[in-house]
Amino acid sequence: MTAETPRYHYVAFAIMVTILVAAPFAAYSVTIMTALCFALFACAFNVLLGYVGLLSFGHAMFFGFAAYVTAHTAKEWGLTPELAILFGTAFAAAMGVVIGWLAIRRQGIYFAMITLGFAQMIYFVCLQAKFTGGEDGIQAVPRGKLFGLVDLSSNAAMYGLVLGVFLLGFLIIYRTIHSPFGEVLTAIRENEPRAISLGYKTDHYKLIAFVLSAALSGMAGGTKALVNQLASLTDVKWNLSGEVVLMTLIGGMGRFTGPVVGAFLVVAMENYLSELGGMVSIIQGTVFVLCVLLFRQGIMGAISNLLKRPL
Repeated sequence: MTAETPRYHYVAFAIMVTILVAAPFAAYSVTIMTALCFALFACAFNVLLGYVGLLSFGHAMFFGFAAYVTAHTAKEWGLTPELAILFGTAFAAAMGVVIGWLAIRRQGIYFAMITLGFAQMIYFVCLQAKFTGGEDGIQAVPRGKLFGLVDLSSNAAMYGLVLGVFLLGFLIIYRTIHSPFGEVLTAIRENEPRAISLGYKTDHYKLIAFVLSAALSGMAGGTKALVNQLASLTDVKWNLSGEVVLMTLIGGMGRFTGPVVGAFLVVAMENYLSELGGMVSIIQGTVFVLCVLLFRQGIMGAISNLLKRPL
């Protein structure tokens, strides 16, 4: 945040941080940590969908594969947690460069289908590769010691790391979208031919946004692998790619706080309504339909309109 940041953005950020710091005292800390990982994932996805207008149906490939890489390097290579997460993030960014370079050449449904196709390829790689453990995944992943000093076996210490990772990713996204670069991304979303006529190389901007989104999605996935001490096929399935779309749309597409609210709502429904079994999906679908019908700009979009402040 800069000196030009609106005051109400500081207030919104302070309220969010206060709630997140207090959250472990009101709910199970592992659930909150998992929600934070998905919130960062949704925020990263929102960079593409909300600010560039690119709908990726395969973003779970970055989240899930980075989880595998982080888990493998922490368990087999003995890397400290910060290095394991960094390694997973770097791998996701490298994947983003290759896949993004190929995918951004198409738009609309073709872009979505290309990302879905790559996601399915990554899924089958994770299913067959030896280092992923196949259907069993990588279990008993050690949390290790942060910088070799802080033992993360304690949920309190682990929560501090997860909150720090989330806030770092959130601030990177906020600074990106509220910069001249972010203004160009918005211009591309609104009218790409006009942006091209003004001299912008839109493919370059879209590729950078894609790589940033992939890297931060990987950071979220790697952190989740340490939280749950597990990397599994669930994290790389296409279902998760659809779920992150749901989180973003419910919270508010193109709102920097929207995906956070959407992620916490979806994770809360999955955890606290788990006893209902298959009914959870029906409830999620109902909530999604209601949000589309009643809150077309998502929950935070409706609140923003009420307060007449972009949140």
